[in-house]
Amino acid sequence: MKQQNHARAGHLQRPGTTHVLHRGGGGEAVRRTVLPGGLRVVTEPVPGVRSASVGIWVGVGSRDEKRAQAGAAHYLEHLLFKGTARRSALDIAQEIDAVGGELNAFTSKEHTCYYAHVLDRDLPLAVDMLCDVVFDAVNSKADVDIERSVVLEEIAMRDDDPEDLLHEMFTAAVLGDHPLGRSVLGSEESITEMTRARVHGFYRTNYAMPKMVVAVAGNVEHGRVLRLVRKALRDRLDGQVMPDPPRAGRVRLPKQKPLVLHSEETEQAHLLMGCRGFSRHDDRRFALGVLNAALGGGMSSRLFQEIREKRGLAYSVYSATTAYADTGTFSVYAGSAPERLGEVASVIRSVLAGVAADGLSEDEVERGRGQLRGSLVLGLEDSASRMSRIGKSELNYARHFTVEQTLERIDAVTHDDVAELAGELLRRPLTTAVVGPYARPEELPDGV
Repeated sequence: MKQQNHARAGHLQRPGTTHVLHRGGGGEAVRRTVLPGGLRVVTEPVPGVRSASVGIWVGVGSRDEKRAQAGAAHYLEHLLFKGTARRSALDIAQEIDAVGGELNAFTSKEHTCYYAHVLDRDLPLAVDMLCDVVFDAVNSKADVDIERSVVLEEIAMRDDDPEDLLHEMFTAAVLGDHPLGRSVLGSEESITEMTRARVHGFYRTNYAMPKMVVAVAGNVEHGRVLRLVRKALRDRLDGQVMPDPPRAGRVRLPKQKPLVLHSEETEQAHLLMGCRGFSRHDDRRFALGVLNAALGGGMSSRLFQEIREKRGLAYSVYSATTAYADTGTFSVYAGSAPERLGEVASVIRSVLAGVAADGLSEDEVERGRGQLRGSLVLGLEDSASRMSRIGKSELNYARHFTVEQTLERIDAVTHDDVAELAGELLRRPLTTAVVGPYARPEELPDGV
């Protein structure tokens, strides 16, 4: 295996080569190898830990589903743990429990991740089990039928949680009838009609090595990880196929809705107000992070101070961003007594308009930068978070960003950068989503 110290983007690296992506002060190195078939393996040694975290990241999510397949990516997250050619669901559970490990998965709009967290000595089991689950799942008709009721229960639980339901409504209203605007869980109709042929076909079509990254962090050594992956996959590693490039492009979205309401007899009214944002490839994402932190990221944020501390209008208030390959969202959440929702909405609108017109103060920008710095560094204290960072970076950008590089980008954000961004973002058309005891939009308080 040829090793090079000048790292190219992951999708441009030829199979059979290894690149050093970063070398730490203690000599430890983040490395990427492209194996035959286009599978990327990225490792990061973490000094001083006795654990190992393994993740198989698949560049496939709910946005890749056709309407009839809605929910298939998430359905697979359940099914793949139900059994393989070599292991039953009970075997999988017993083997990981026997070593005190954690085995799980999650599905998002643009990727799915299957991961294991184990003691370093149990790394061979983690690699073998994840490769078995991801590449050799049976997806039997019986298991499809069993998991159907489980997924339907998950949808029902989402609908019973006003805040979860609110976020789904908001996303659908902002991004419209596009796969990005639909629920990762699918709908009751699509899950009820999901067949073994449909979900297994989605699996066989989309779970391809060029779309995948194996990320491993902890007390690990790159060469050993490669040997374990080769042993687990054997003759599947074949061909001079290049990895897929990061997801990109420009999405065409339908017109967003200005207001959506779900009537429910809740004690609290739940409000989400926001707009379309920026993609994760936008260089302004660091300025957006600072703006979001200062606006609604903590107890000193402007929204928290204006809504909770000064007026006592809500217990919970925060802002958030999502970023996809070609678009994103910005939103503000608040929960309040139903009769005070109009005042809450008015304050939110006033704060957003004020920041759009005048930007943030220097102190607010500095606090925003500090919050991003702290959350970044403190969030990398264990092997699982390191694995997640290198896996997502490789899948989304085909490159590795060091902590130091990211901190430099955060520190480089200026007051003017934030003001310019706010002036553009916060003047965009707003969508308001409400869950609460209002029978129809006309009953909503003034200001919403």
